[in-house]
Amino acid sequence: MIKISENAAEKLQEMLAQQEADNLFLRVGVKEGGCSGFSYGMGFDDQKAETDKEMELGGMRVVVDEESAKYLYGVEIDYKESDMGGGFTIDNPNAIATCGCGSSFRTKDAAGKPEEC
Repeated sequence: MIKISENAAEKLQEMLAQQEADNLFLRVGVKEGGCSGFSYGMGFDDQKAETDKEMELGGMRVVVDEESAKYLYGVEIDYKESDMGGGFTIDNPNAIATCGCGSSFRTKDAAGKPEEC
């Protein structure tokens, strides 16, 4: 369903090690909003719903809520360093349009609720 590059997995493991809580996992999701209609969300969590989908990726637990899963199938998460710093990138094969910053998208079947950038 989701792929995490080696660079992204290393950075996420480093960030996870800095957390002062046990039993954390990476939650990846989508919410309505952003320039193109949907925005990505990614962060550490310790609360899991019965309908969440869980997988083991890059040596960590990754959880996606049921609604987000349909927009994230085939997504690749990477981490890239540049002269301006580093950051995570998300390549979504389901997106037919993205905004300039790359954190918002829409799919062929769903437009979400676009907001002004």
